[in-house]
Amino acid sequence: MDAEALNTFLTIHRQRGFSNAARVLNRTQPAISHRISLLEQELGMPLFERMSNGIALSQAGRVLLPYAERALAALQDAERAVRALKTENAGPLSLAVVGTLASTRLTAILKKFAASHRSVDLALQTVRSTEVSDLVRRGEATIGIRYDRDRSPDLQYERLGVERLLVVCSTEHALAARSIESLAELVEERWIAFPEIPGQREIWASHVFSIFQTLGLGEVDWTPVDSLTAQKRLVEAGFGLALMTESGVAEELAAGTLATIDVRDLALTISIFIVTRRDGFLSAAANRLREQLGTDYLDAIVPRRHA
Repeated sequence: MDAEALNTFLTIHRQRGFSNAARVLNRTQPAISHRISLLEQELGMPLFERMSNGIALSQAGRVLLPYAERALAALQDAERAVRALKTENAGPLSLAVVGTLASTRLTAILKKFAASHRSVDLALQTVRSTEVSDLVRRGEATIGIRYDRDRSPDLQYERLGVERLLVVCSTEHALAARSIESLAELVEERWIAFPEIPGQREIWASHVFSIFQTLGLGEVDWTPVDSLTAQKRLVEAGFGLALMTESGVAEELAAGTLATIDVRDLALTISIFIVTRRDGFLSAAANRLREQLGTDYLDAIVPRRHA
């Protein structure tokens, strides 16, 4: 079992087929099939099952998957560690951030970092919290920033702080910019939230629904929308309320296109974490970015309030 075999196995899985994997790896499909056949012979078990609509991991493939991801990530660590011997402030550095945390205020931090690390090839991608952890775990992202945390033993979490969750509404809503006593007053409203995708649910996507149930208020009507931007536009248009992070709506609140409802019996926060791979290699530049995020990031996304 070697790195090429593991990379071929992972690429087939991620590309959902041999043909797609062959294109990504710039090899012929027979060559890809032969490489997997050799790996399966070595292991003595099939790694994929042929289905009517494509392929799926076999039981052996599901067992091999996390080990293959960790092995290739470790090889990437080794390569970065050797390259770092040449220069401490050069090389690739990838950051995966939950979309709502990648506001325009993050630009100032990255601009400051880039100015002092001009040889660092910094890449940024925005995904959901579970995808942040997956990218870091696989070595496809050096550092991640996400809401909440999972229980993966492969990952190291550093708590940055907390962010408020706000009840957001249209500026034309009868309760816009007003304060109410209880969440019970909003039980008849329609809510907008992310759809509940197994394994990919954002922490605030269904948080409000569990709160209603916990308070004995029953279920609420809601519309699933798989885009934060679309959610905000629908709320602005008066199609419903939403529970959103403060940073996620900061620009709209400042521009006056969205409003909030202060619910006095509702005080919700969500934790923000930096994610790195446990025992994974971080270059000097990556460590500097992690330190900078730890000192500047929370203030950047949620400015301090002045009395």
